Amino acid sequence: MKNTTSRLLRSIALLACTLFAHLAAAEDGYDLWLRYPQAAPEALERYRAAVTHIVGAADSPTLQAVQDELERGLSGLLGTDVPIETGVVRAGAVVFGTPQSSAIVAELKLPLSDVGSEGYVLRSATIEGRPTSVIAANSDVGVLYGAFHFLRLLQTEQTIDQLAIVSAPRIQIRILNHWDNLDRTVERGYAGQSLWDWHKLPDYLDPRYTDYARANASIGINGTVLTNVNANAMALTPMYLEKAAALANVFRPYGIRVYLTARFSAPIEIGGLETADPLDPSVREWWKQKTAEIYRHIPDFGGYLVKANSEGQPGPQDYGRSHADGANMLADAVAPYGGIVMWRAFVYSNEEPEDRAKQANNEFEPFDGQFRENVLVQVKNGAIDFQPREPFHP
Repeated sequence: MKNTTSRLLRSIALLACTLFAHLAAAEDGYDLWLRYPQAAPEALERYRAAVTHIVGAADSPTLQAVQDELERGLSGLLGTDVPIETGVVRAGAVVFGTPQSSAIVAELKLPLSDVGSEGYVLRSATIEGRPTSVIAANSDVGVLYGAFHFLRLLQTEQTIDQLAIVSAPRIQIRILNHWDNLDRTVERGYAGQSLWDWHKLPDYLDPRYTDYARANASIGINGTVLTNVNANAMALTPMYLEKAAALANVFRPYGIRVYLTARFSAPIEIGGLETADPLDPSVREWWKQKTAEIYRHIPDFGGYLVKANSEGQPGPQDYGRSHADGANMLADAVAPYGGIVMWRAFVYSNEEPEDRAKQANNEFEPFDGQFRENVLVQVKNGAIDFQPREPFHP
């Protein structure tokens, strides 16, 4: 009897472990913070009363993304399908749009002048006598950001019956820098291969590219540098520009612009020139033409990120020129298109007697005021790099 009981207990324990292992495997973290499980019972009743249908014209790729995200999120959180309607047909509408895309938004006279091109307004309103939640912005991307905010309110079980939210970003350029190589290895990467499958691009677009864009847009990221700062000039060749353009097409509806790293010696390596001197007219013309080619592939290309004369990378100092000379050459190439250049200030040398923490400051301070307006001098979080605790920049 004792042995039978023992075997039974072991069997139950094994069954429990198997069950919990299955549950653990089901949670793979893929959805990040964009999970929309059904709301807790105490919140579910009031949300089902406050949200009954979605109203908005999905007449652009971005507004289609808004509609898709609201439909996905609200249906999950409410545990029931939330239909799309052409108008406010009952209480509980969620209306989205800009004054141009939505007559309802235009008529409400919301304070959209306060939110710029990427901000949004979330407002509770009464339309034709029916309580309504409104997501409004001056641009489609602003509406997208507003939609994600609205969904966050439900995810965190906030009240949504008296919405009066006006939000606008304070920082205009919000970019992720990827250190991804064209062979899909990732410098300082600890989570497998690069997301960008260059071998299959541009023909095959992994669904993960869209989910990457959703996740970034949900927290306001509006740019991505696809390639490693220790750059490969091949990234600027026609074959790879077609691949980058395919990614840009996926990201565009989510307000994300593509940036590329520019290897300073690219005019020599892929352009057939004998020099990369930034003051040489042929080099300047090469970058002008290469930049025009990129914009033909990617009309909203954001610009270049450059690591030069740092840790063995080529740069303007190879020709007796300054960082400002190199950055300004590229800035002039992208300026007609509204592009920017991010020029890294992480520059140091073991041969310099100066304290390592001060070297970047000493290198760049003399050129203060000499960079073009569309150049951002990009520092790291700290002056040393990858330390558990970084000293402040001088």
